[in-house]
Amino acid sequence: MNFLDRNEFNFQPSQKVIDAVKNFDPELLCFYTRIYDQGKKSIVSVKLSEIYGVPEEQVILGYGGEDILKNAVHYYLMEGDNKTILIPEFSWWYYNRIAGECGGTFQMYPLHETDDTFAYNIDEVIEYTCRIHPRMLLLASPNNPTGNGLTPEEISRIMEHIPSDTIVLIDEAYASFISTDTHYIAPLVNQYSNLIISRTLSKFYGLPGLRLGFGFMGKGHEQFVSYINKYLGYNRFSEAVAIAALDSDDHYRHVADEMEWGRQLYKRELGQLPGFKVYKSVANFILIKYPLAIKEPLQKALAAQDYKIKFMSDKGLESCVRITLGRREQTQAVCDTILKVFRGKR
Repeated sequence: MNFLDRNEFNFQPSQKVIDAVKNFDPELLCFYTRIYDQGKKSIVSVKLSEIYGVPEEQVILGYGGEDILKNAVHYYLMEGDNKTILIPEFSWWYYNRIAGECGGTFQMYPLHETDDTFAYNIDEVIEYTCRIHPRMLLLASPNNPTGNGLTPEEISRIMEHIPSDTIVLIDEAYASFISTDTHYIAPLVNQYSNLIISRTLSKFYGLPGLRLGFGFMGKGHEQFVSYINKYLGYNRFSEAVAIAALDSDDHYRHVADEMEWGRQLYKRELGQLPGFKVYKSVANFILIKYPLAIKEPLQKALAAQDYKIKFMSDKGLESCVRITLGRREQTQAVCDTILKVFRGKR
């Protein structure tokens, strides 16, 4: 089966990751790590501190980016009387679920469809946040499923103009597929104590099965860091693989370039057809509007070839599919199938 519906990794891990798995010493699993005796969380948090230029005590780790999101939302919504989180209109359903898990409530702010993308209206985000004054504001960059992102300048503008007691959580799980810039992270988390930026090894580094996420946050939140931290350290096998992945940027950058081939193929082949719109994406997936009349035959045609893509059911996106950017032969097969079904129905 070709799984192109959950934004997983259809390429090979880096050679360094493969070697780390093959050469891992199982006897290490017989002992806890000793790095927590030095006041550090993990060899991974130390490595991330070096890469991103953020003090180790402001680096957070989790069981995937999902775990960081869940812990942050649960902690801050349960901390006081304000239990409201603001989330984007078209976004991951999981955001509102984790708010509900801890008795929180969510409100949505709009994402706006333009010519070939969805976009945040920064002034509108600021206005909503100041008016509603939520405990948390969630920003997804890139956003799933729409594929649009925020610039560092836009993030700075939002942070500068919203209440300082609103915790801003930026989900950057899908970052790095287009932009290689990470230099904005350290200045932002050093300037704004109410900022959390969450990332993961699941997407760009292609290790969703490893379940290891990481993030960075402003100063003065020692209690939250203690809440999310694992006192006796982290999975030593996962640590070894994570370090190897973080040392393999060239490999994963090459994969990201392969994905750009897929974006261009969909845009070229489908973008000008009646009833279609191929949205700009800076993630490892692409959102495409298609004629609903071909939904059922397209589902059958893809299933016959053992391909799965995501047929959206979210309100306002019912006529869209979200397709993970896979290997060239996978992308070509899906594109060809869409074209064949479309032409057959005309």
